[in-house]
Amino acid sequence: MDALKADLDAFGISEEFGFVQEQQLTDLPDYYKKWLDLANNLTQLIESRELRDMVHRMPVLSPHLLTSYEELRLAHLVLGLITMGYVWQEKNTPAQVLPKTLALPFWLVSRRLGVPPILTYADVVLYNWKFREPTGNMDIGNLDLRFPFPGGETSRWFFIVSLLVEGAAGPGIMGALMVMRAMKTFDLDGVEKGLIQVTYSLKKMKELFALMHHYVDTAEFFGTTRMFFYGWKNSPLLPRGLLYEGVSDEPIRLSGLSAAQSSTIQCFDALLCIQHEDEAGAYLKSMRDYMPPDHVQLIEALSTCPSLRNFIFSRPRSDLRRVYNGCVSALVDFRNYHINTVAKYIIVPANQRCLLGGACVAQKKGSGGTNPLVFLKNVRDATEKSIQYDV
Repeated sequence: MDALKADLDAFGISEEFGFVQEQQLTDLPDYYKKWLDLANNLTQLIESRELRDMVHRMPVLSPHLLTSYEELRLAHLVLGLITMGYVWQEKNTPAQVLPKTLALPFWLVSRRLGVPPILTYADVVLYNWKFREPTGNMDIGNLDLRFPFPGGETSRWFFIVSLLVEGAAGPGIMGALMVMRAMKTFDLDGVEKGLIQVTYSLKKMKELFALMHHYVDTAEFFGTTRMFFYGWKNSPLLPRGLLYEGVSDEPIRLSGLSAAQSSTIQCFDALLCIQHEDEAGAYLKSMRDYMPPDHVQLIEALSTCPSLRNFIFSRPRSDLRRVYNGCVSALVDFRNYHINTVAKYIIVPANQRCLLGGACVAQKKGSGGTNPLVFLKNVRDATEKSIQYDV
């Protein structure tokens, strides 16, 4: 049990909910009240076109009073939200410069956390949530966002469903740790049990992912929410990047919010020895820069373990091989569902906008700067190749 606790602490894992942060900090020192006020009123300030003016009038606050990891994470979330709102307040004319009042503290906070100064998947999915009833369970009726996001109810449900999907990965992350430990002692039953937990999680994640279609409006997501996911790397609207005033004399290019920044899926890839080559592989690896460093350490620990696939297929137990194949198949199913969801919420409305004379290139790009369907199909195909059919 001590070894398990050490792993949970080292990799920033909740035994029940995986990478989701359970201990929620609700406030920062009074000195940072201006940041919190802007984040709490973000949607209204964007809609009234007041956010940029408010940021310009904001003093440059030093992050030196942020002493704990939880305070730094909350500050990164708040500054990331304000940054996205500031840059994309005017959809067709994004800001070219992030003013020093925002850029400098965001840069300093990010450097202490070891993540880039831009809103990340971890910020909005793993950390931007709260219980409606603190003593209740983590179910869809008892969850809300800590800070609003443009897009009203659609954005709220988008992030809550994403949170539930990540929370469902908890048993799978624990299963991955179990497999990693069992391989060291050649415990075949332990390997099998851990893989069964991973498979269970992937199926539950897909089941919860389906809630997206019940709660998230396609037009609202595509027309409003998604704009605030965009970064400034490979961006048609910010081709040179974004200038961080007081930080750099040259624009900085950073990828926007992307599900490819999910530590969970990359952990399962690493565990199952799924190899992503060429551009897809390079992009996935680059997305680790946007993850909390302790989560990346788990991905790297799983990646550097002896090959699970070789471990299983070099042994005569056909039941163990079937369990491995079933686990990979569950990941393929999850990725297929993700492809279908992206087609519904991004590709179809983008094509419709193109037919109406909209900005096709910008709309079809993923928020991380990729072609989303090509990328997702490539990673799905690579996953499928890991299945061994002659068992």
